[in-house]
Amino acid sequence: MTINTNHPTENQARQMRENHPQSYNCWLQYNAIDDVSVASFYRSFCQSFVVLCDRTPLINSAIDELQRGITSLLGETPTETGKDDNQLVLGTLEDVAQEDILDRISLANLNEEGYCIRMDERQHQLYVLGKTEKGILYAVFHLLRKMQLNEILTTEEVIEQPVNQIRMMNHWDNVDGSIERGYAGLSFFYQQNRFSRQWDRMHDYARMLASIGINAVTINNVNVHQVESEFITAAFLPDVARTADIFRAYNIKLFLSANYSSPMQLGGLSSADPLADDVREWWKEKASEIYAAIPDFGGFVIKADSENRPGPFTYGRTHADGANMLGEALAPHGGILIWRCFVYNCHQDWRDKTTDRARAAYDHFMPLDGQFNDNVILQIKNGPMDFQVREGVSPLLGAMKDTNQILEFQIAQEYTGQQKHLCYLVPQWKDVLNFDTYAKGEGSFVKDVASGSLYERPLSGIAAVANSGDAYNWTGHPLAQANLYGYGRLVWNPELSADAIASEWITQTYGNHATVLKTIKEMLLQSLQTYENYTAPLGVGWMVNPNHHYGPNVDGYEYSAWGTYHFADLHGIGVDRTMQTGTGYTSQYFPENEKRYESLEACPDELVLFFHHVPYTHQLHSGKSVIQHIYDTHFEGAEQAEQLREQWKSIKELIDEERFNDGLTRFNLQVDSAKEWRDIINTYFYRKSGIEDEHGRTIYS
Repeated sequence: MTINTNHPTENQARQMRENHPQSYNCWLQYNAIDDVSVASFYRSFCQSFVVLCDRTPLINSAIDELQRGITSLLGETPTETGKDDNQLVLGTLEDVAQEDILDRISLANLNEEGYCIRMDERQHQLYVLGKTEKGILYAVFHLLRKMQLNEILTTEEVIEQPVNQIRMMNHWDNVDGSIERGYAGLSFFYQQNRFSRQWDRMHDYARMLASIGINAVTINNVNVHQVESEFITAAFLPDVARTADIFRAYNIKLFLSANYSSPMQLGGLSSADPLADDVREWWKEKASEIYAAIPDFGGFVIKADSENRPGPFTYGRTHADGANMLGEALAPHGGILIWRCFVYNCHQDWRDKTTDRARAAYDHFMPLDGQFNDNVILQIKNGPMDFQVREGVSPLLGAMKDTNQILEFQIAQEYTGQQKHLCYLVPQWKDVLNFDTYAKGEGSFVKDVASGSLYERPLSGIAAVANSGDAYNWTGHPLAQANLYGYGRLVWNPELSADAIASEWITQTYGNHATVLKTIKEMLLQSLQTYENYTAPLGVGWMVNPNHHYGPNVDGYEYSAWGTYHFADLHGIGVDRTMQTGTGYTSQYFPENEKRYESLEACPDELVLFFHHVPYTHQLHSGKSVIQHIYDTHFEGAEQAEQLREQWKSIKELIDEERFNDGLTRFNLQVDSAKEWRDIINTYFYRKSGIEDEHGRTIYS
């Protein structure tokens, strides 16, 4: 079975929900609890509920979710009553401030999205409490997650709050219905240069995002095209406002990607110079117009002066000049300006080995530390290149102690198989979050930069490029849902393990069959290494076809035929980024990491070609030569891809036919692609090096 990529009407979207419920519902299946003791425990509390706080759209969302979940999980719908015994109690901490239930709870430091769930054994009540109404919504989702996982609450309080202040989803959707780097169909926000008005679908998506704690979303591409530039005009603002209403009911603020040159394109001004009075006034008036339509509008996301996008460089101004001008326009309304640090000259000559794209973000932004306004945040990709399967962590993360920073991941698998391949990305994200920058000495982790705790910054968080589209299962590959779920759970709590997140997702999505859980979890946890094995070795990256970024092309390059990213010749391979003989990129790290990466002996094997140019015979810490590592991992990776397919086949009778067939189609593609990668990469490096595979395997035609 293939994924339908025809753009749905609203009626078709409703049909998806009805005709493909298991695929469409993702981890919000709410299947009936089959454990009698668990069902009995929750049934004793869930016959009725009382709401102690005022009814707002957000509280109504929480109540709707509670009733939907309990009805499906327990087979009976709870009724709303007055305060009584044997019931669920929903409210804020202030609503129960006079009750002695709070005597045993330490809640003083909870933030506004925090919550508490606890049992009162005296009256047999289950309190579902938020610090504010936002916390109530998240508490309801937590309770329903516990129920789906067949976990009985103990007498100990559940006290949780998000670690990261901003937990954002970036959509790269275009108003014509296409999605840049979208691998799950078309956009459900737009079609044919207008909003699709699939309000029900957007509502279902908001539910999904809220269930994993997302609280901010951009709904259009960072590469803002001509029509999308008009989203901030009267022609589109009513539909933008309607979309914001839907997300607001789930505590998700709506942001827009804006075109930096809008004063020229929309306002007819002669420039977009950030220091020009008429430009500054235009943006202030535009901000007032937007906030009149959307009072809680989040703000703008801006990509400027990179990959041919307009920006302040045209006028001899800095990124700080450009960002602060927009920040000033948003500030009176409480808005935020997010300025992306993915800035580099895509027209530079890559034949010059002193040119290094990896240096670009740090070189551009580090000299500006402390010059950005307090409502401006720099959005920094997890690596200095572009979401590769393996690259160094961006040295800009943690370097700017006087600037707000938000970490950027990519859920969409642009360079990791485009959701045709299984590639569970949570382990990669965990590695990034746990990377020690040494910014304030040992223990200065990236996760502390993202949370704002390292430098006590007022604004911080994590954003990611979304992987959802209008496919009936949202993500194309049914197992790609694990990345969407895993991202949300991880940015809520970076201490969760990749294993635990996988278990949560599998159980909620496919049920609690032990064999299904064991098999899919093994597949997920192995998949990132498998993908790395048959694609890019030792941190060299890229080697994909230009433009669409799928499939092997060893010398592929995005913008021209100006060479490659790996500098392979008959003598060796890798990029010399050392201070002593290379581009000097290693100097951008704090001394402890600089020393580790500068030294060929100390550099980890998995990044050796990212930091060093070495002979093919260079011996790795593993004991293998570089060339033998390339041969071995590509053979292993192709075999592992076949193993993934066989593992999937082994649970055919234990999951539904639709999701099984969708997965099998993808695994067949992955097996074929892995073999292609193996043969092309190994053949290329055999011909470059002239060194035979020591195991005598055929590696060239």
